[in-house]
Amino acid sequence: MTGPVHEEPPAGRPAAGPGRELHAVTLPPGPALFQAVAAALDAGFTGPAILPLPPDLPGPALRAALEALRPARLDGVRQAGGEPVPAEVAVVIATSGTTGAPKGVQLSAAALRASASASLERLGARPGERWLCCLPPSHVSGLQVLVRSLLSGTEPVVHDGFSPEAVLASGADHVSLVPTQLHRLLDVSADLSAFRTILLGGAAAPAGLLDRARTVGARVVTTYGMSETCGGCVYDGRPLDNVDLQIGGGSRDGRIRIAGPVLFSGYRLRPDLTAAARDGGWFVTSDLGTLEGGRLRVLGRADDVINTGGEKVVAAAVAAVVAEHPAIADAAVVGRPDPEWGERVVAVVVSSAPPSPAELRAFVKERLPAYAAPAEVVVVPGIPLLPNGKPDLAALRRGLRREP
Repeated sequence: MTGPVHEEPPAGRPAAGPGRELHAVTLPPGPALFQAVAAALDAGFTGPAILPLPPDLPGPALRAALEALRPARLDGVRQAGGEPVPAEVAVVIATSGTTGAPKGVQLSAAALRASASASLERLGARPGERWLCCLPPSHVSGLQVLVRSLLSGTEPVVHDGFSPEAVLASGADHVSLVPTQLHRLLDVSADLSAFRTILLGGAAAPAGLLDRARTVGARVVTTYGMSETCGGCVYDGRPLDNVDLQIGGGSRDGRIRIAGPVLFSGYRLRPDLTAAARDGGWFVTSDLGTLEGGRLRVLGRADDVINTGGEKVVAAAVAAVVAEHPAIADAAVVGRPDPEWGERVVAVVVSSAPPSPAELRAFVKERLPAYAAPAEVVVVPGIPLLPNGKPDLAALRRGLRREP
């Protein structure tokens, strides 16, 4: 795949025509929020764009989001300093709020519909089939369940939170989950053949988890994407129709680049960040990857590379191998400062009978270079997660720093 097939507006430049008001909403998951999304995606562009925020967002985080993203209203109440969004923008997703000021990812109705349509086509989902939303609609993964429902002509089944029992009783045909949710369903011996599709994203899924799910009849489709690509745009390693992939580009930095009609319209009020994320018609992700026979393999985040003794170790690649050890239920890998090596590789594992560091090192060295093998093993009761289901590596690093 050598070049983009769709061009986006220049970075940071609003579309032609008047802008739209942006309304922040803290509605709980349910029919009212679904109708707000439907109105925002209306082809007439007559209503406001929406900024869905979690209804339980703490006060300081809510104030930070309002200050950074400047909606005209919050739950119907006029806000000072509100600024319009470009005319084509339908939804703004707040992201990265845990590491600083929130960024607003501006998504057009055309991009959201292109993503949902390509998803339904790839999955063979039929009109009238129902989707279950048990992910936060303030995140793009939950939002896209609502958009797929709109295109399917159905009302989504919406759960406020996750309950394995409620999921199994939902009667839905398709569901989008993160690995932790799938793990919990398997723990209650769920019959997953009840779903025509389980879309699995948000974080890398251990091979053992996929094998367990497929053994009990689940049709699991793994996804890769982010808010800037309207959610998953690569299914089981293959890009959706009209989506192009490239590794590195002219800079050969190993980063995954994505082009196509699913790309965002820019970061809210941040043309500098928008320009930095663009390379011509490509969106430059923060992830490293390879293309092998046209299939994408995600290695991990570029900023999660551990430099140990001059060797660069992709933390996520090591974590995937560590998680394959039969005594380990879940794992993450982080770097810890080391006076001799710069950083040492630390495996943080969930295990009732953890392997010794020597045993785990030997296990990893059978699959990866010796320098990638963990120098240390830390056992925890559970891997902390971000709201989108990804491991909270910052929290793990903070925990390691507090250890004596």
